[in-house]
Amino acid sequence: MNRKIAPPIKDAIEFNLLLKDYDHYTLDNGVPVYAINAGAQEVLQIEIVFYAGNFFEHQRGIAAATNFMLKNGTLKRTAFQLNEDFEYYGSYCTRACYSETAVLSVHTLSRHIEKLLPVMQDMLTESIFPSEELEIYKQNTKQWLKVNLQKCEFVAGRLIDNYLYGEDHPYGSNSQLEDIDKLTTDDLKKFYQQYYLNGNCLIFVAGNLPHGIKNLLNDFFGKLTIAKPSFTLPDIKVSPAAEKKFRVQNDPAAVQGAIRIAQNFPNRHHPDFKKVIVLNNVLGGFFGSRLMGNIREEKGYTYGIYSYLQNHIQQSAWVISTEAGKDVCEATIEEVYKEMKKLREKKIGKVELLLVRNYMIGQILGDLDGPFHIMAKWKNIILNNLDKKYFYESVEEMKTISAKELKELANKYLQPEKFYELVVY
Repeated sequence: MNRKIAPPIKDAIEFNLLLKDYDHYTLDNGVPVYAINAGAQEVLQIEIVFYAGNFFEHQRGIAAATNFMLKNGTLKRTAFQLNEDFEYYGSYCTRACYSETAVLSVHTLSRHIEKLLPVMQDMLTESIFPSEELEIYKQNTKQWLKVNLQKCEFVAGRLIDNYLYGEDHPYGSNSQLEDIDKLTTDDLKKFYQQYYLNGNCLIFVAGNLPHGIKNLLNDFFGKLTIAKPSFTLPDIKVSPAAEKKFRVQNDPAAVQGAIRIAQNFPNRHHPDFKKVIVLNNVLGGFFGSRLMGNIREEKGYTYGIYSYLQNHIQQSAWVISTEAGKDVCEATIEEVYKEMKKLREKKIGKVELLLVRNYMIGQILGDLDGPFHIMAKWKNIILNNLDKKYFYESVEEMKTISAKELKELANKYLQPEKFYELVVY
């Protein structure tokens, strides 16, 4: 090797991306397990994904509360003991609740997994939701909500979902202080009984997996009354607001306004979705986007402005999000529409399109770095009822979509009258 000669530079689009396959098997009760055995470090991650998100709750806030309190006491362990069990082995256990799903996950050294699976099983089968722990949760959640309701960007995020989907739709519904007050131990136990003890779930495990992991998972989870998902999510009709322009006064002392410009959009199964991901990146999907170049770099109205497609399973939305000085919020919105107009009227140049392609492929390279990231990619595919064909087709669209196609998509979707417009001051 002649070290005086720099190696040739390759564009990211020249790389041949491969998504590592998972191993798939089922436990005795039919629950599917997706496993990726990879990585040099002796670590692993287990995620148990239940269909127990906001989609399934009969009262606001109950899904998140039930999920959070899995770690707050069982018949055998107090909340303190549960935390001690995980911390003793240098591991950590997290819970998260989303629109459709709720997750219980553990990250640990591979050699300790046999010690921690009984603790996870205990949380999933014998949680008791102690009243004193629930009161602490309610107090903390209400305080968190009170603080955040004073923030314009938080309020804007809640309101735009209301306008797009309707207040009664799972994607548009938001918990209020009175909803938190209404939660009771009996409510949580009923939700737990239906959606955890007898719920539908999938298990994702990734990392440097120890020998016999399949048998271990079957021993601790294969005898439970949980089952594989055997249903499709109900197609709940959205009820978008009739009006499309909103200006909301939230904090008279605020120096900035939170801006959200959004429209309803189909989910990943729509043929345009993969192509629009590319157009979105041109518009506002990364730091080198048109919105960033105009509104941040040139005008100086904001520190950052981004656009994105929401990660919902049933429906989606195309959202542009930023915070700007109160005196330039209207000018910011005007500039957003100007950038949409440019995309509708003029094809993207070759240099800019190559930059966007390379950025997107580079992002995927990062997403495929290590077993945890690879499994996250697979989890997103599986939960959206897709397969690896979708991944490779998405990569191909990034590499090959033409400027003409992007211009046609802009004319189809980037029309100002399609968008809801919200400013929260």
